[in-house]
Amino acid sequence: MKTIVLETPGEFRLIDTDPPGQPGPGEALVRVRRVGICGTDLHAFRGKQPFFSYPRILGHELGVEIVALGGGTEALPLAPGDRCSVEPYLNCGHCIACRRGKTNCCASLKCLGVHTDGGMRELIVVPARKLHKSETLPLEHLALVEMLCIGAHAVRRAEPEPGEVALVIGAGPIGLATIQAAQFMGAKVIVMEVSRRRMAFCREQLGVEQFIDATQEPLPQLQALLGPDLPTLVFDATGNAASMMNAFNYVAPGGKLIFVGLFQGEVTFHDPDFHRLELTLMSSRNATAADFAWVIQMLESGRINVEPWITHQASPEALLTEFSSWLDPETGVIKAMLVL
Repeated sequence: MKTIVLETPGEFRLIDTDPPGQPGPGEALVRVRRVGICGTDLHAFRGKQPFFSYPRILGHELGVEIVALGGGTEALPLAPGDRCSVEPYLNCGHCIACRRGKTNCCASLKCLGVHTDGGMRELIVVPARKLHKSETLPLEHLALVEMLCIGAHAVRRAEPEPGEVALVIGAGPIGLATIQAAQFMGAKVIVMEVSRRRMAFCREQLGVEQFIDATQEPLPQLQALLGPDLPTLVFDATGNAASMMNAFNYVAPGGKLIFVGLFQGEVTFHDPDFHRLELTLMSSRNATAADFAWVIQMLESGRINVEPWITHQASPEALLTEFSSWLDPETGVIKAMLVL
């Protein structure tokens, strides 16, 4: 079967590998139809992804079809032929995080395409309980569910109140997912971005009305919009060290700063100001089954339309040559997708 392997940073290979065997107890054999290209994949290609080793089969944003189910799955609402999104976080089920329902940050978590080989191949065996089916969504939309869940989980952790002002820094795919979730949960969203193209996308597709130009000094712009009151919620979805550390300056007293992205390095901040303002600093990692259910419901109801997000698609053969161009902002990529 066709398999794409990232051998080393910057080097993909398309090879032929043996298909997996039949699924074991609690497992499902699925055919991969669509793979969303995530920031994690771009960072891995650059050689800047934490918790990563090479060679690796990338791909954790998956739209799949069930081929076969193993024993012990009869109670699950699944059958061969079902179209599903894959929850790619393989958790142990018994550590303290799992026992408390925080499966997204399991002590020994392995994410498909990051810690273990992922879905850039024709067939893969996954735990059946990690499949989330839809009767109506197309495969390309199912491949974007995981991305949307990252934003949904971050916003759910922040617990926005109706009308609360939320600043979202970075309007890449994860930032867009965060914006969308914050809007649906009742926040008033301001977007900080460097790209005029992405600002226009947020305005036209998500209805965002207020923006901060990140190429200019942000504080005066925030004060011009809000007066003396800064946002009480700030989400940084950039994965950029300077942006994440500067984000402390944009949070109102008593507010929350949520890091949705991450980078390889240390975050530093001025401790007296952090205490003076009694800020809450939160990280947000991955998502839970509840997030997948919520996002699929929002997509099926038509409240989220991701069709305009998919700007680039490639076959396995084309991905080898086109992938590097997707790192260039001038390419205009919002969301790229591998079609198998």
